[in-house]
Amino acid sequence: MNILLAEDQAMVRGALAALLTLTDDDMQITEVEDGDSALKMLKSQHYDLLLTDIEMPGKSGLELSQWLQQQASSTKVIILTTFGRAGYIKRALEYGVSGFLLKDAPSDELISTIKQVMAGKRVIDPELAFSAIGEIDPLNDKERRALRLASEGLSTADIAGKLFIAEGTVRNYLSEAINKLNASNRIDAARIAKQKGWL
Repeated sequence: MNILLAEDQAMVRGALAALLTLTDDDMQITEVEDGDSALKMLKSQHYDLLLTDIEMPGKSGLELSQWLQQQASSTKVIILTTFGRAGYIKRALEYGVSGFLLKDAPSDELISTIKQVMAGKRVIDPELAFSAIGEIDPLNDKERRALRLASEGLSTADIAGKLFIAEGTVRNYLSEAINKLNASNRIDAARIAKQKGWL
Protein backbone atom coordinates (compact mmCIF):
# COMPACT_ATOMS: atom_id res chain seq x y z
CA MET A 1 0.00 0.00 0.00
CA ASN A 2 1.30 3.38 -1.03
CA ILE A 3 0.70 6.05 1.64
CA LEU A 4 1.37 9.79 1.51
CA LEU A 5 1.81 11.17 5.02
CA ALA A 6 1.38 14.96 5.29
CA GLU A 7 2.20 16.35 8.74
CA ASP A 8 4.15 19.52 9.60
CA GLN A 9 5.38 18.40 13.04
CA ALA A 10 8.52 16.36 12.43
CA MET A 11 8.25 14.29 15.60
CA VAL A 12 4.63 13.32 14.99
CA ARG A 13 5.37 12.56 11.33
CA GLY A 14 8.34 10.36 12.27
CA ALA A 15 6.36 8.49 14.94
CA LEU A 16 3.45 7.85 12.56
CA ALA A 17 5.75 6.64 9.78
CA ALA A 18 7.55 4.31 12.20
CA LEU A 19 4.27 2.96 13.57
CA LEU A 20 2.88 2.23 10.10
CA THR A 21 6.09 0.60 8.89
CA LEU A 22 6.28 -1.62 11.99
CA THR A 23 2.65 -2.66 11.59
CA ASP A 24 2.84 -3.70 7.97
CA ASP A 25 5.88 -4.32 5.76
CA ASP A 26 3.77 -3.68 2.67
CA MET A 27 3.18 -0.04 3.56
CA GLN A 28 5.29 2.33 1.47
CA ILE A 29 5.32 5.68 3.28
CA THR A 30 6.20 8.97 1.60
CA GLU A 31 6.56 11.81 4.13
CA VAL A 32 5.96 15.50 3.40
CA GLU A 33 5.99 18.41 5.85
CA ASP A 34 3.39 20.73 4.31
CA GLY A 35 0.30 20.90 2.12
CA ASP A 36 2.01 22.33 -0.96
CA SER A 37 4.54 19.47 -1.02
CA ALA A 38 1.68 17.00 -0.56
CA LEU A 39 -0.17 18.45 -3.55
CA LYS A 40 2.98 18.22 -5.68
CA MET A 41 3.34 14.53 -4.77
CA LEU A 42 -0.35 13.81 -5.42
CA LYS A 43 -0.01 15.40 -8.87
CA SER A 44 3.11 13.39 -9.71
CA GLN A 45 2.04 9.88 -8.68
CA HIS A 46 -0.85 7.77 -7.38
CA TYR A 47 -1.24 6.99 -3.69
CA ASP A 48 -3.72 4.53 -2.19
CA LEU A 49 -4.08 6.68 0.91
CA LEU A 50 -3.44 10.26 2.00
CA LEU A 51 -2.97 10.47 5.78
CA THR A 52 -3.02 14.18 6.54
CA ASP A 53 -3.15 16.80 9.25
CA ILE A 54 -5.57 19.71 8.73
CA GLU A 55 -3.60 22.75 9.85
CA MET A 56 -0.19 22.95 8.20
CA PRO A 57 1.73 25.45 6.05
CA GLY A 58 0.50 25.85 2.47
CA LYS A 59 -2.58 23.84 1.57
CA SER A 60 -4.62 22.48 4.48
CA GLY A 61 -5.61 18.83 4.72
CA LEU A 62 -9.17 19.84 3.81
CA GLU A 63 -8.00 21.66 0.66
CA LEU A 64 -6.03 18.55 -0.36
CA SER A 65 -9.16 16.43 0.17
CA GLN A 66 -11.22 18.86 -1.90
CA TRP A 67 -8.61 18.77 -4.70
CA LEU A 68 -8.65 14.94 -4.76
CA GLN A 69 -12.44 14.98 -4.89
CA GLN A 70 -12.35 17.41 -7.84
CA GLN A 71 -9.95 15.07 -9.68
CA ALA A 72 -12.33 12.14 -9.00
CA SER A 73 -9.26 10.44 -7.53
CA SER A 74 -9.43 6.93 -6.05
CA THR A 75 -6.98 8.00 -3.31
CA LYS A 76 -8.65 7.53 0.09
CA VAL A 77 -8.19 10.24 2.72
CA ILE A 78 -7.86 9.93 6.49
CA ILE A 79 -7.57 13.15 8.44
CA LEU A 80 -5.62 13.02 11.68
CA THR A 81 -5.97 16.18 13.73
CA THR A 82 -5.72 17.68 17.19
CA PHE A 83 -8.97 19.56 16.63
CA GLY A 84 -12.39 17.93 16.51
CA ARG A 85 -14.05 21.15 15.38
CA ALA A 86 -17.53 20.73 13.94
CA GLY A 87 -16.75 22.84 10.86
CA TYR A 88 -13.73 20.69 10.02
CA ILE A 89 -15.68 17.45 10.22
CA LYS A 90 -18.56 18.81 8.17
CA ARG A 91 -16.23 19.97 5.39
CA ALA A 92 -14.24 16.71 5.57
CA LEU A 93 -17.47 14.78 4.98
CA GLU A 94 -18.43 17.09 2.09
CA TYR A 95 -15.03 16.52 0.46
CA GLY A 96 -15.39 12.73 0.61
CA VAL A 97 -12.90 12.07 3.41
CA SER A 98 -13.07 8.40 4.47
CA GLY A 99 -11.67 8.70 7.99
CA PHE A 100 -11.41 11.40 10.65
CA LEU A 101 -9.37 10.67 13.78
CA LEU A 102 -8.06 12.76 16.64
CA LYS A 103 -4.31 12.55 17.25
CA ASP A 104 -4.80 11.38 20.81
CA ALA A 105 -6.62 8.23 19.61
CA PRO A 106 -4.80 4.93 20.45
CA SER A 107 -2.41 3.72 17.74
CA ASP A 108 -4.36 0.50 17.17
CA GLU A 109 -7.39 2.65 16.33
CA LEU A 110 -5.38 4.29 13.54
CA ILE A 111 -4.36 0.90 12.12
CA SER A 112 -7.93 -0.37 12.34
CA THR A 113 -9.21 2.83 10.64
CA ILE A 114 -6.72 2.42 7.77
CA LYS A 115 -7.84 -1.21 7.24
CA GLN A 116 -11.52 -0.27 7.29
CA VAL A 117 -11.04 2.71 4.96
CA MET A 118 -9.06 0.61 2.47
CA ALA A 119 -11.94 -1.91 2.59
CA GLY A 120 -14.29 0.87 1.46
CA LYS A 121 -15.77 1.93 4.80
CA ARG A 122 -16.04 5.39 6.34
CA VAL A 123 -14.69 5.82 9.85
CA ILE A 124 -15.58 8.96 11.78
CA ASP A 125 -15.70 9.07 15.56
CA PRO A 126 -19.50 9.05 16.29
CA GLU A 127 -19.26 11.90 18.80
CA LEU A 128 -17.36 14.05 16.30
CA ALA A 129 -19.83 13.26 13.51
CA PHE A 130 -22.73 14.12 15.79
CA SER A 131 -21.23 17.49 16.71
CA ALA A 132 -20.85 18.36 13.01
CA ILE A 133 -24.53 18.00 12.20
CA GLY A 134 -25.86 21.19 13.80
CA GLU A 135 -23.25 23.74 12.70
CA ILE A 136 -23.73 25.59 9.42
CA ASP A 137 -20.64 27.17 7.85
CA PRO A 138 -21.68 30.57 6.44
CA LEU A 139 -18.47 31.18 4.45
CA ASN A 140 -18.03 30.34 0.80
CA ASP A 141 -14.69 29.08 -0.55
CA LYS A 142 -13.55 32.49 -1.83
CA GLU A 143 -14.26 34.22 1.47
CA ARG A 144 -12.55 31.40 3.34
CA ARG A 145 -9.40 31.66 1.19
CA ALA A 146 -9.19 35.45 1.58
CA LEU A 147 -9.79 35.22 5.34
CA ARG A 148 -7.20 32.48 5.75
CA LEU A 149 -4.54 34.61 4.03
CA ALA A 150 -5.60 37.65 6.07
CA SER A 151 -5.16 35.59 9.24
CA GLU A 152 -1.56 34.92 8.15
CA GLY A 153 -1.01 38.69 8.22
CA LEU A 154 -1.10 39.33 4.47
CA SER A 155 -2.20 42.74 3.22
CA THR A 156 -5.15 43.23 0.85
CA ALA A 157 -2.69 43.72 -2.04
CA ASP A 158 -0.80 40.50 -1.16
CA ILE A 159 -4.03 38.51 -0.90
CA ALA A 160 -5.15 39.89 -4.29
CA GLY A 161 -1.82 38.79 -5.79
CA LYS A 162 -2.05 35.29 -4.32
CA LEU A 163 -5.65 34.73 -5.42
CA PHE A 164 -5.23 36.48 -8.81
CA ILE A 165 -8.12 38.88 -8.16
CA ALA A 166 -8.54 42.64 -7.77
CA GLU A 167 -7.96 44.32 -4.40
CA GLY A 168 -11.56 45.55 -4.40
CA THR A 169 -12.76 41.95 -4.73
CA VAL A 170 -10.58 40.94 -1.76
CA ARG A 171 -12.10 43.76 0.29
CA ASN A 172 -15.59 42.55 -0.69
CA TYR A 173 -14.82 38.94 0.32
CA LEU A 174 -13.36 40.05 3.65
CA SER A 175 -16.22 42.41 4.48
CA GLU A 176 -18.74 39.67 3.58
CA ALA A 177 -16.91 37.27 5.93
CA ILE A 178 -16.77 39.91 8.70
CA ASN A 179 -20.55 40.55 8.34
CA LYS A 180 -21.47 36.86 8.25
CA LEU A 181 -19.46 36.15 11.39
CA ASN A 182 -20.60 39.33 13.22
CA ALA A 183 -16.92 40.18 13.67
CA SER A 184 -15.41 43.60 14.30
CA ASN A 185 -12.58 43.25 11.75
CA ARG A 186 -10.73 40.70 9.60
CA ILE A 187 -8.57 39.43 12.50
CA ASP A 188 -11.64 38.91 14.68
CA ALA A 189 -13.42 37.17 11.77
CA ALA A 190 -10.43 34.85 11.26
CA ARG A 191 -10.35 34.03 14.99
CA ILE A 192 -14.08 33.16 15.05
CA ALA A 193 -13.82 31.08 11.85
CA LYS A 194 -10.76 29.23 13.20
CA GLN A 195 -12.53 28.41 16.47
CA LYS A 196 -15.47 26.96 14.57
CA GLY A 197 -13.23 25.02 12.18
CA TRP A 198 -14.44 26.99 9.16
CA LEU A 199 -11.02 28.26 8.10
